[in-house]
Amino acid sequence: MAGEFKIGLALGSGSSRGWAHIGIIKSLAELGINPQIICGTSVGAMVGAAFANGNLDKLEDWARSVTRLDVARFLKLNTSLTGFVNKERFHAFLNDNVASDEVVIEQLTKTYAAISTDLDTGKEVWFTNGLLIQAVWASMALPGLFPAIRHDKRWLVDGGLVNPVPVSVCRALGADIVIAVNLNSDIVGKRVVRSKEVNQQNHHGYAGKFSGLVKEYTNITLFSEEDAEQPPSLLDAIAGSVNITQDRITRSRMAGDPPDILLSPKLSDIGLLELYRANEAIAEGNKSVQRMRAEIDHVLGCVL
Repeated sequence: MAGEFKIGLALGSGSSRGWAHIGIIKSLAELGINPQIICGTSVGAMVGAAFANGNLDKLEDWARSVTRLDVARFLKLNTSLTGFVNKERFHAFLNDNVASDEVVIEQLTKTYAAISTDLDTGKEVWFTNGLLIQAVWASMALPGLFPAIRHDKRWLVDGGLVNPVPVSVCRALGADIVIAVNLNSDIVGKRVVRSKEVNQQNHHGYAGKFSGLVKEYTNITLFSEEDAEQPPSLLDAIAGSVNITQDRITRSRMAGDPPDILLSPKLSDIGLLELYRANEAIAEGNKSVQRMRAEIDHVLGCVL
């Protein structure tokens, strides 16, 4: 098939919605499409790293097995207020399912880049060499969840703040055709609220409030009319603000540098840390490829 082309895959940010990337990569492979250039932002950087390092099946097995309790175990009380992801547990997860600490980007069989943000200047930072796990960490440092990452005398945070769907990076690295995945296309305007069980709980003290945050992040239901007058929680407001920002940045950047094929899985009902819903996200990733089958055939100029 399109062997003369270098195909780039731009995997966008989107927290737990990122499991859809797995379904997309595998569905493209079934069509004979094996991108040579992989660029990812945030969760897209993580899934892209597993793919480029030959660990996508292992990551998928873990994702499909994770439970709500497993998600809670990734969170811990952090009195420094720099973030509340359990760094040690998350590091072990990356080593088991993405790459060991020794793997460097230059060793990968695919061209790879992870996108991060310089917290001081607001400039985007591309990781195209060096330690793979360090690149993934820097790209995923979502403010409030992960502490900023120190690298080359800079504090780095989530790349979704500047380049949520890194089409431009794929092109800069030599892609002739870019397939982009926007995980947030249907997020804005879909308010989420917490389940009544969580909303009605009264959390006392610092530890109690932290416990409440964990339960809020892992018990999400869609907006209903009877909750219309309820103000959003602090975390809802932060998550909604990040969604709006990334949606607007994505629209602006893709207007100036559109991908050749845009995949937009419908994932608005999956919340920020609902990692235990991988089966749904992966299935929707597969469906998003099938919906664009005719366009994929047209762009690649062949019968798949």
